[in-house]
Amino acid sequence: MYHKLTYYQQQFEAPGCVGCGRCVTTCVKQIDPVDIVARIEADPNPEKDVKLYTPPEKKVTLEINPWEPQKAVIKSVKDQTPDTRTYTFAFVDPEVQEAYTYDPGVFNMINIFGIGESAISISSSADLKGTFQHTVRAVGNVTNALAELKEGDVVGIRGPFGFGWPVEEAKGKDVLLVAGGIGLAPLRPVIKHIQAHRDQYGKFEILYGSRTPEGMLFIDEYDEWRRIPDTRLYLTVDMVPPGVEWGHNIGVVTTLFNNIKINSENAIVVTCGPDIMMKFVVLDLLKRGWSPEQIYVSLERRMSCGIKKCGNCQMGPVFVCQDGPVFKYADIKDLPGGVF
Repeated sequence: MYHKLTYYQQQFEAPGCVGCGRCVTTCVKQIDPVDIVARIEADPNPEKDVKLYTPPEKKVTLEINPWEPQKAVIKSVKDQTPDTRTYTFAFVDPEVQEAYTYDPGVFNMINIFGIGESAISISSSADLKGTFQHTVRAVGNVTNALAELKEGDVVGIRGPFGFGWPVEEAKGKDVLLVAGGIGLAPLRPVIKHIQAHRDQYGKFEILYGSRTPEGMLFIDEYDEWRRIPDTRLYLTVDMVPPGVEWGHNIGVVTTLFNNIKINSENAIVVTCGPDIMMKFVVLDLLKRGWSPEQIYVSLERRMSCGIKKCGNCQMGPVFVCQDGPVFKYADIKDLPGGVF
């Protein structure tokens, strides 16, 4: 009911129902939308204030067919962990590469020909020219197939898609970055951006957690991040296997919150990781006086087409692939079914 008659109307200014009647004949509870709508129109409830989600205005329009993958060659492959690698790509067509730009936090659809495609966030700096990077964990058919490829192999790329991290809105403010596991990859462009434009931002604190020391990403960059002026990096792991040296915190990432020096008065939070991690990050920050308006989360889940057509990533009126994947928590906290 909401999906066809409300959410589609909000997004596309047209109802999603075409009147086929299949929902009436197949509903095991014998719910008849036609009857329900007729009863509502005959005796509507008193009007009340309802907060509707307003999709952001799209800032970038692709100049090429968004359905058509562009061929990209793997320039290099770098191991991060036993199951995670950073791939450096460049488009085969130099004109496509020259025109290719993106914001921190957006994603591409990576197509392994004959296997399928998957939505993967870009992990390189938006200032990087000539190439771009994806940091990918091998966990499914597409990502496992990608793990079999090597330098010189060709994949298909569609994108970039979505809305990224609020690097413009964050100018002049302190930035608290909270990441868990593979969630550091979509946030790495934020670190690179602040590093390249350091005078435009206030204090910068990075809190990163992983299950084990072996699972931590970008370990060869930590010293470089620590050298960024007025920047603090805190690390934690859930557990340390026997025989492994670890000189940092042990516990979930929220156990690092007592180390936070940033004041919430003029600051924003960007966070990405497993849903359960982000849930408790948000809850803890709210208890500490941060407001939903200051917290930005990345909801990279169930994305399939990248262009708001298949509905796999839909949460109420929100299509994660196009309206996100980065959202201000205040905008989505009351969505039907909950965010996390």
